[in-house]
Amino acid sequence: MRFTKKDLFFSVVTGLTTGIIAWRVLLFLDKPEFFGYSVMYLVFIMPILWILGVNLGYFLGRWITFFNQFGRFAAIGFTNFAVYSGILNLFIGHTGITRGSWFSVFAAVSFVVAATHSYIWNKYWVFESAESGGGASEFGKFFTVTVLAGLINVVVASGVVNFIDPVFNIRAEGWANVGGILGSAAALLFSFVGYRLIVFKKKSPEPPNVISQV
Repeated sequence: MRFTKKDLFFSVVTGLTTGIIAWRVLLFLDKPEFFGYSVMYLVFIMPILWILGVNLGYFLGRWITFFNQFGRFAAIGFTNFAVYSGILNLFIGHTGITRGSWFSVFAAVSFVVAATHSYIWNKYWVFESAESGGGASEFGKFFTVTVLAGLINVVVASGVVNFIDPVFNIRAEGWANVGGILGSAAALLFSFVGYRLIVFKKKSPEPPNVISQV
């Protein structure tokens, strides 16, 4: 497989989406700079990173076909996280609520919107299964795999933080982030395999009916 005009367009769109949301969220969190540079530059940097990431996937796919789709999948995964964070912080910014039952509602709504966004991009770009139809049944499978991936994220992250002592003199705050990264990595791999083998599995073409002649 090779990088196409479709890949270029979608990489730019999703990269811009991620960059814009990240820029606004970081400003909301009073983090206007990143390593001494304005976070506004993320708007320009993210599309470039997305293009490079998808191309890297195709490059590695020359030897392991798994990566042909995984480069696009990773780009959409980061974009979905940006969508989730953006909606959650939008709720927080307009209400000032950061805890309690309403925060749980905000998180749930943000998750559903991000999952729907993820479903559309995975269906039409990552796994290119638009011709398979799908409908409610397909989305139900997608949502189930997504929820299970979320649970795996929590289990792995919690296990690392609660049952493994920090190494290399990493502070508690840093070790918590290590747990989050490992949990996210495990969830990313699980969801990719689940989407590929269960949700967007391409059906084998049926053999043509052949009428034998006597």
